[in-house]
Amino acid sequence: MKLVTYNLNGVRARLPRLVEYLQEERPDAVCLQEIKCADEAFPIADVRAAGYDGVWHGQKGFNGVAILTPADRPPVLRRQGLPGDPDDTHSRYIEAEVGDVVLASIYLPNGNPVGTEKFAYKLAWMERLRAHAETLLAEERAVVLAGDWNVIPTDHPDDVFSARAMAHDALMQPESRAAFRRILHGGWTDAIRARYPDGPVYTFWDYTAGCWQRDAGFRIDHLLLSPHAADRLLDAGIDKAHRGREKASDHAPTWVSLD
Repeated sequence: MKLVTYNLNGVRARLPRLVEYLQEERPDAVCLQEIKCADEAFPIADVRAAGYDGVWHGQKGFNGVAILTPADRPPVLRRQGLPGDPDDTHSRYIEAEVGDVVLASIYLPNGNPVGTEKFAYKLAWMERLRAHAETLLAEERAVVLAGDWNVIPTDHPDDVFSARAMAHDALMQPESRAAFRRILHGGWTDAIRARYPDGPVYTFWDYTAGCWQRDAGFRIDHLLLSPHAADRLLDAGIDKAHRGREKASDHAPTWVSLD
């Protein structure tokens, strides 16, 4: 199974790139983030024309997540929204059964600027995710938490082109990283680092300042595997070439392959 996380930065704006990706790569599941459309505006007809079906949790103009699978193996929706705050109106979490795997598509809050309610929301959301991740582990199944986590795990060049340039960003604050580690150390495996323990593996390149051309990227798209999923790990990687295409997302599709 090839399971992909792909922040589209707008499903309408990137629809040709999404259809292209589905038709060229034929993944077994794609977790989308930042679809940026209301539920009724999600382009499901185009997705179905490409041979896929899905479940989604939209929000007009912002956020929004989805899980797509081949049409003959549609995902079975388990949950829309992260538990723990009934007043949270952001569409940032969706969870489904994909074959015998529980798959979540996650769009974690950015949190900028640091020191504001946006950063506090990010940390509170991560704590809710940690608590929910514990309940998923308790099911003792293959679970994959896939998405744009908006956390750069370390200052190392393997994770970020310039720690100094990003030092004041919410993605690199000690609190953000500690929250990420609390989740990871609860029993999850970082699929990309399990496959590539050393060397730069970037998943995001900003549109400005020639970041793509200079390979000035960083790693914020992560796939965390439960022990049962980690036992089935075959490979993981970045479909980096798709970031270089015309009118592409600023994220590259990031994936894990399970036996």
